[in-house]
Amino acid sequence: MLIIGELINTSRKAIKEAVENRDGAYIQQVAKEQVEAGANYVDINCGTMVFNEVEVMEWLVNTVQEVVQAPLCIDTPNPVAMEAGLNLCKYGQPMINSISDEKERFAQVLPLVLKYKAKVVALCMDDTGIPETAQDRIRVADSLYTKLTAVGVADEDIYFDPLVKPVSSVETAGLEVLDTIKLIKEKYPQVHFTCGLSNVSYGLPNRKILNRLFVVQTMTVGMDGYILNPTDKEMMGAIYSGLALLGQDAYCMNYLSAHRKGLFE
Repeated sequence: MLIIGELINTSRKAIKEAVENRDGAYIQQVAKEQVEAGANYVDINCGTMVFNEVEVMEWLVNTVQEVVQAPLCIDTPNPVAMEAGLNLCKYGQPMINSISDEKERFAQVLPLVLKYKAKVVALCMDDTGIPETAQDRIRVADSLYTKLTAVGVADEDIYFDPLVKPVSSVETAGLEVLDTIKLIKEKYPQVHFTCGLSNVSYGLPNRKILNRLFVVQTMTVGMDGYILNPTDKEMMGAIYSGLALLGQDAYCMNYLSAHRKGLFE
C-alpha cells in the first residue's frame, strides 16, 4: 500500500500563508507529521502560485528535504515547475503527478518520466475529457499502458488513477471506479493504482464516513495507493484494518503496530 501525503498543497489556506511568509518551520512540521503518520511519499503541490510556481516549488522541495528523507511526489500541471522539483529530489524514486492521454500533456510529461526514472500517476482521461464509463476508462488505460511501456516505463512504476467523481452528482460514480480498477487489474496485473479518493463524497454531509467506506471497497478490488491525509487516524485505521482482513498484513503485524500507537482510540 502506497500512501501519498496530500497536505503540502497551496490550495490549503495554511500552506498558502506559510509559503507566502516563507515559514519553513511550519512546512517542515507538516511534512514530518505526515511521514510519522505513515506517508510513503510527500506530495508537493504549489499549482495555485501561478506567477512564481517554479521558485515556490524549489523552495518547498528543499525545505521538506531538510527534515524528511521520504521520496516526493511532484504534483503540478506545469512541466517547467515539475522539472524544477524533480531536479532537486534527493531521496528514493520520485513520483510525477501526473500524465494523461491528452496529446499535449503526454508529450510534455513523458520526457520527464524517462529522464528522472520516476513513478508516474496515469490519469484515465484524454482529449475528450473524463470518461463516463468503466469501458471508456479502460480504453484510455490501454492507450496509456501501450505508450508508456513501449518506451521502457516498467509496469510497477505506473499508477493508474481511475478518476473519482462525486456520487452526489453521478450516482454510479463509485461503481464506475470499482469496475475500472477490476478491468485494469485483470489486463495489467503488475501495475498499481492511486487516486484522490475524497472526491467521491464531495457535496455531501459526513464525508469522512463515506471516504473511509470507499477506501475499503476500492481495496477489495485492487486499489493499492491513495493520495490522502495520513494524519487522519480513522482513515489510516480503516486502511490497516482492510489490509489485515484482505490477507495483506502478515500475522497482522501492521494492524497490531497501529493498535499500539493508539490509532484506533
